[in-house]
Amino acid sequence: MAKQAFLEGNRLLAARDYAAAAACYRAAVTSELGALPAWVNLGLALTELGDTAEAERCYRVALQLDPRRVETLTNLSDLLLRQKRFADAESACRQAIAAAPDAAAGAANYGVLLACMGWDAEAERSLRRAIELDPAYGKARFHLSCLLLQQGRWEEGWRQFEYRNPQAGATTALPMPDLPRWQGEPLTGKSLLVLPEQGYGDEIQFCRYLPLLKQRGLQRLTVICKPRLKTLFAALPGVDAVVAAGEPLPAASFDCLTYPMSCPLHFGTTPATIPATLPYLTVAPEAVAHWRAQLADAFAVGLVWQGNRRHENDADRSLPAAALAHLLAVPEIQFVSAQKAWCGPAAGEPAALQAVLPLAADLEDFADTAALIMALDLVISVDTAVAHLAGALGKPCWLLLPAYKTDWRWLTARSDSPWYPGVMRLFRQQRGEEWSAVTAWVAAAFAVARAQWHNNHASN
Repeated sequence: MAKQAFLEGNRLLAARDYAAAAACYRAAVTSELGALPAWVNLGLALTELGDTAEAERCYRVALQLDPRRVETLTNLSDLLLRQKRFADAESACRQAIAAAPDAAAGAANYGVLLACMGWDAEAERSLRRAIELDPAYGKARFHLSCLLLQQGRWEEGWRQFEYRNPQAGATTALPMPDLPRWQGEPLTGKSLLVLPEQGYGDEIQFCRYLPLLKQRGLQRLTVICKPRLKTLFAALPGVDAVVAAGEPLPAASFDCLTYPMSCPLHFGTTPATIPATLPYLTVAPEAVAHWRAQLADAFAVGLVWQGNRRHENDADRSLPAAALAHLLAVPEIQFVSAQKAWCGPAAGEPAALQAVLPLAADLEDFADTAALIMALDLVISVDTAVAHLAGALGKPCWLLLPAYKTDWRWLTARSDSPWYPGVMRLFRQQRGEEWSAVTAWVAAAFAVARAQWHNNHASN
C-alpha cells in the first residue's frame, strides 16, 4: 500500500500536481515510517507548495534516517537558500560534499549558493568542478552559463546555456515534436519550427532573431508562442505562420526545430554584435490612438511594480507598493498602470496607488499592451515582460533591478543595455539597500525627464 502511494506520488510530482503528490507521500510515510524516499519527495512537493517549514521538517526526518544521503542534503540546501539562510545552506552543502566528494550535485549546489552570495570566482570553480565530475550534469552547466553571460563571456556562455530547460516555470508542458534540433547548419530551402521559451519576456527579447532566421534562406518559418503573444508576433517580418501553444500545427512537414534563446549561439552573438535595431516589434497606429485618447495632455508614465509570483526571485524583484511613494509624489504626471494579472498580480493595491489610471484592466494580450506603451511617454518597470516589450518597441523604459540574483541578461554594473540601446536605463539596487532608496533616485531623474517633456511640448 505504501509503495503504491509512493509511486502515485511520483507520477503526480512529475505532473506538477504538488498538492495531490504531497497527499500520496503523506500516506506513504504514515504507513511505513522508514520510507526515506517518501520523506524526501514529500519535502520537494511541500517546497513547491510554499510550505517551507514543513518541507524542512521532512528533510530533517530523512536525515535522521540517513545523515549522509546527498539528495536530502542538496534538497535541504536548496530550500535554505530560497529563504536566504546562507550559513545554514552552506553547512548543508559542505555536508553533502563531505558525504560524497565525487558527486556532482554537491559541488553544483555549492556553486549556486556562492553565486547568490556574490562570490563569482569561487562559484565558477565549484560549478566547473561539478562538470568535471559529471559532464552531463545540466544544472551545473546552466548556472555556469548564467555567470558567464552576466560577465559578457558569451562565446562559452551561450554553449553552456543550451543546458537550460526552455519550459522551466511553464504551467503546462509543451509536447516535443520528433524533430532534430537546429545546430546552426545552413537553412536554405528548409522548414523550421520555433518553440516557445520559458517566459513572456524571454520570447519578446529573442523574437528579434526570427526575421534573421528567414534571411538564412528558410523556405518556411513557423513559430509557436504563448497565446497572448500571437497577435504581436504575427506582424514580425519573415514569419510564415504563428501558432498559439495548444493550437494544432499547420499541415506541413518540418525539417528541424529550435528555441528563440538558442539563436544567439548559432548567430555567434557577442555584446558588440547583438541585433539591436529598434523597434523590431510594431503596433497598428489606430490601436495606439485608442489608448492615447484616454490620456490627459500630460507626461504619461506607465508603471509595472510587480512580476510573476511564480518567478523564483519575485520576492526581491517586485516592489512593495509603499516604495512607489517617491514616484507618485512627483507632480504633473499622469501615472498609468500597465500591471496586468498575467504579467504580475495587481490585486490588493493600497490606497496610495488608487490615483494611478488603471488602463491595464482592459488589456487582453501583449498586442494591446504594446499599443498602450506606444501611447505613453515613459515606462518604469521591474524586470518583467513589459520592460522587454517597451524596449522592443523603442519606447524609453527605466528598469529597476534587484541586487539579489540580478538576471544575467543585464550584465554587470551597467546603467544601459546593449539589447535595447538608447531606450533602456537601468537603476540597480545595491546590496542591503531598500527599494525606497532606489525609487527616490528614480524620482530625481524623473523630475528632469518631466521638465524635458514640458519644454519639448511647449516648443511644439
